[in-house]
Amino acid sequence: MLRLFALLYYPWHLTVMFGVDTSGIKSVSVMEGDSVTLNTDVTEILGKKLLWMFGDDGALIALMHTSQISLYNGSDGRFRDRLQLDHNGSLTITNTRITDSGTYELNIKGGSSDEVKIFNLTIYSHLLVPIITRNSLQCSSSSSPKQNCSLLCSVVNVSDVSLSWYKGNSLLSSISVSDLSISLSLPLEVEYQDKNTYSCVLNNPISNQTQHLDITQLCHTCSENFCCGITEAVIRLVITGLVGVAAVAFVVYDMRSSNAKQESIEQTSSIGP
Repeated sequence: MLRLFALLYYPWHLTVMFGVDTSGIKSVSVMEGDSVTLNTDVTEILGKKLLWMFGDDGALIALMHTSQISLYNGSDGRFRDRLQLDHNGSLTITNTRITDSGTYELNIKGGSSDEVKIFNLTIYSHLLVPIITRNSLQCSSSSSPKQNCSLLCSVVNVSDVSLSWYKGNSLLSSISVSDLSISLSLPLEVEYQDKNTYSCVLNNPISNQTQHLDITQLCHTCSENFCCGITEAVIRLVITGLVGVAAVAFVVYDMRSSNAKQESIEQTSSIGP
């Protein structure tokens, strides 16, 4: 409805698709929560009219005519109290949100010809540090041949990101996701005694988060590994329990034997010579 209002009230907008100077699409990216300014690059606005619209439905969000400025909330109210226009008509969006991503169209009327500028704005979420875990509870014996330690680097609820394993500065493997908000996991196998430097990196086009792998902490041999320590403790506990059960059984058997012997003596004494 707002765009229809603009077409009716500002008939000059009808010329946008006919005989106008349409500049190339400019891509802009910022992190969620930051402010972003879409610059008009107009040095002289005297006598010109500037109309900002957002989204596929062309919702009117800002209007500037000479010194008069009008700001709108958008068709769903998403821009409430977050829009600003400077003296050149450049549009600033404060406290950006993921839902602010989309196409912004600037129509300029006046001068020698009409002009259209299009901005493709992408708002990226803040990235969490990826988590590296063991992909198996198995461990190798310190005396066994070389075995691999299976690891998993994971992130949750991400979109438009890549998850990668690096050995030093060399890329080993990578996985990417674009539109959907999903969880990602990327496996890696290293030798238990590997001395190389490994890192798992989560990144989008404007930021990244890195988790470095501590092989000595996650990949131990059985003589040192926590999981093996647990196994050894369980075995000791079972053995202790079995010994305890055997001891109780022996005591019960001994008591029954003593009682039977005492009863036999008593019976013999009662019969007499």
